[in-house]
Order: sequence, then C-alpha cells, then structure tokens
Amino acid sequence: MPEKKIFTDSGIEIRELYDANSLQGIPPLPPPGEFPFTRGVQPDMYRGKLWTMRQYAGFSTAEESNKRYHYLLSQGVMGLSVAFDLPTQIGYDSDHPLAEGEVGKVGVAIDSLEDMQTLFKGIKLEDVSTSMTINATGFILLSLYVALAKQQGADLKKLTGTIQNDILKEYAARGTYIYPPKPSMRIITDIFEWCSQDLPKWNTISISGYHIREAGSTAVQEIAFTLSNGKAYVKAALEKGLDINVFGKRLSFFFNAHNDLFEEVAKFRAARSMWGRMMKELGATDPKAMMLRFHTQTGGSTLTAQQPLNNIARVTVQTLAAVLGGTQSLHTNGYDEALSLPTEEAARIALRTQQIVAFESGAAGTVDPLAGSYFVESLTKQVEEEAWKLIGKIDAMGGSVSAIEQGFIQDEIARSAYDYQRQIERTEKIIVGVNKFQSTETNTTPGFKIDDSIRQVQSEKLAILRRQRDHAKCDQLLQLLSDKAGSEENIMPTVIEAVEHKCTLGEIADTLREVYGEYK
Repeated sequence: MPEKKIFTDSGIEIRELYDANSLQGIPPLPPPGEFPFTRGVQPDMYRGKLWTMRQYAGFSTAEESNKRYHYLLSQGVMGLSVAFDLPTQIGYDSDHPLAEGEVGKVGVAIDSLEDMQTLFKGIKLEDVSTSMTINATGFILLSLYVALAKQQGADLKKLTGTIQNDILKEYAARGTYIYPPKPSMRIITDIFEWCSQDLPKWNTISISGYHIREAGSTAVQEIAFTLSNGKAYVKAALEKGLDINVFGKRLSFFFNAHNDLFEEVAKFRAARSMWGRMMKELGATDPKAMMLRFHTQTGGSTLTAQQPLNNIARVTVQTLAAVLGGTQSLHTNGYDEALSLPTEEAARIALRTQQIVAFESGAAGTVDPLAGSYFVESLTKQVEEEAWKLIGKIDAMGGSVSAIEQGFIQDEIARSAYDYQRQIERTEKIIVGVNKFQSTETNTTPGFKIDDSIRQVQSEKLAILRRQRDHAKCDQLLQLLSDKAGSEENIMPTVIEAVEHKCTLGEIADTLREVYGEYK
C-alpha cells in the first residue's frame, strides 16, 4: 500500500517522521534578540512583557464604538484596534451618495475631528496604544488622532500605536485604494518623514499579509508578497533620502494565523529571519531597524457559519500559533464573525482565549519553545526557501509595484484560492461542520445588526459642522493642501491643520483626487 502523502496548505510535503538527519544543512541559530531574529526579537520575549492583547472593534457611530472600547478596556484589553466603515476607508463623508448603505456597517464612521473626539471620549491617548486599520486615508485618520492628542495636551513624543497605511496590498488583494500607486507611495513616505521627527514612537506602517491571506494566498505567498511590499516601501523611503536606521525601527507587520499550527509557527520564524537579512542588504546597520515586529489576527476566512461555536477551538489553535511564533500583539476573532460583527459576548470569549493561553497554557513561559524541533526547524527552512523563490520572481519583474501592475501577485493569490476551494469540494481537505461532521440543527447564534438610520445621524452632524466652521479658512487650507500635493513638500502639517479647522475626511480626500486622480 503506497504511503499516504500529506501537504501543508502551501503545498510543502510533510514527512511521516523527522529526526536528527532532518536538520542537515541548517546552521545553529543565534539566541533570541540577535540577528537574524529567527527565534524572536527580544532575548526574554514574554517573560519580560506579554504580547499586547487587542480587540479589533468599531461599528455604527463613534458614540457606540466608544462604549465598546470602554467595555473592552474594563475586561483587560491592553490596546485598541479601530475598524472603520467603507466610506471612511475610501475617502467619502457619510452624506456622500456613494456612502449609502455602508455607513457604520463594517466599522465606525469617522467624518471629522468631532467624530474622533467622541470615539475616544474618556480615553487618554497618551495612556493607550491604538492601532488603526486604515490605508488610503491613513494620513487623514492619523492627522485626526494627532489633532485630538494635541487637544488633550498629550506629549506627541509619547504617543504609541500603528496605522496600517499599506496601500500595495490594497491593489493586490483588498481593493480600498483611492489614488494611483505612485502618489500613494509619496503620501506614505510623507508619513514616514513627518512621524520620524514629530511622532517617533508611532509605527508608521503595518505591512500587511493578513488581507493577502484572507484573499486566498498560502502561508508561503503571504510572507513572500508581504516582505516584497515591505522592500518597496523601504526603497521608496530611501529614494526620498530618509535614514533606514530611523524609519526602519518604526516599520511593523501584520500577519494572519490559520489552523495549520506548525506551518504557521514556521512562517512567523521564517519571516523574521528573511526581513532581518533583507534590511541588512538594503543598508540597515542598527539591529532594531532589522527586527520584524508583527501584530497577528486570527484567520477570519477560516471561521464557519456552520456550527459557529466550533470557531472557538479554531481561534484557540490560531492563538497558540501566534504565541509560539513570537507575535508582539494579537487580536482574536469572535466565534460569530462568519455571521456578523462580533457580539459583546463573542468579543469577551475571544479576549479570554488570549488570557487563558497567556496565564494558563505555559506557552509564554520560555522563549521560542518549539526551537530545535526536528519538524519545526525543517519546516521553517522549507517555508523560507519557497518564499525566497517567489521574492526572486518579483524582484526580476522590478519589485512589488511592477508585479502588481502586471497582475502577477493577484493571479497567484487567485490560483491558490481556487485550488483551496477545490480541495474542500473534493473533501481532500476536511472543514469540520462544513464538508464533514455536519449537523442538521438550526443555527441559533444571535447576530449583531447595524441600523441604516446611522447615515442620517452622521449627515445631520456634518450639516451642523459645516454651518458652524470658518468657511474661508477651510477653503484656504484645502487650496494649500492642493498646492503642497502638487509640489514635493510634505503634506502632513497641512492635513493636520485642515482637520483642526474642521475640514472633513471627504473634503481632504477629494482635494487629492483632483490632484492625483483615481486608480481604476
């Protein structure tokens, strides 16, 4: 009888047995905290400080999201992660015709500084680390956050947090872009430059593999495409004359955690090693500029609407993968997210999952606990080798921007997504409760619903704002922004001044639409 072949989701064959011979050709690894950081970016990892436990939240109005943030902070969340609705993500105010039906649906609606004030009411920005999942309009949301911090009297040098600000993966996998690639890259390097001087502890970008994976990529593709995008951002910043040893320390990454526990751990370890080497080749000499620091979110696309309570087990496995792989912060999905935004109960269980792994499982007790495993070390090497091959192909095309423009990355992701779905349909891959172990019971999990009247509420707030602000000053600042966008001057100081004088997100985005056009 022929031996059964088993493969990871990336197509790497898993042998029946691994032994000492499996480690041939793998040199001894330096300790954690030392280049190339395969074993972790800190010598003591979680013994010194646990990962930041975040819960991604944002829905409806700023008032409703603020209530959820206060609840999560009371339950032990260490950092907030803000989800924005689609109009906010693509630069439309809530009263814009294209916003109809989408206001407050997949995140919170933010139109102006007044919404940002409400969103963080009762929360001192200097005391909390905030991650904002925002890309095309990241420069506007960061400006709103900075304007609010200044109103609170915060020391900008102490503000900590992250904006996702990763536009390349939007073209490749997600779709919430506004401007063409080149002006989008210019905005990103303006953020790098401004933050390096005025907001030094802020992570200026979270180079995201998460959405690449959600779109259907494999683990190998996730790190290959993400690190290639990272390389493109670094090169753009170097061309602007920025110091890699300064901006390199503020680059962060955002990865997915799926169900194949050992491949995911190998992926995280390989990514650290690869980025360390990549940054060294690009000219970094400060070890902190070579460290791959990353946030992880458990896999939304792995959650099933069938038997949704099974998702608690899936999220637990994924949490372990992230922790054993050395993540710096983590969001765990609610078990009901295949059905709707998470209910308060689901968000609490997701947070408790992290706390149980942190305080009861023993997984945080030692650094890189799977190091030296015949299987894990061998798999880490294989994942890294396959990812380097893909990066080589992208480099040969001229880098990520060219590979996206040629459709290479999009085609690779689509092919992997198709193959994965075919495996499920043929039951070559078992998804419990979906293609095996099904149940005839009717799902009774309550969903979280958003009322369409939110658009009216936001529109009324905008009407009042526009009546009460200084029109002449707003017009002057928007014209100044247009002039700066057409020059080589940094746009960030003008955007911050514009939001302080109550220019809206949509007005600022439209001003740049007139200068740069829209990407089709």
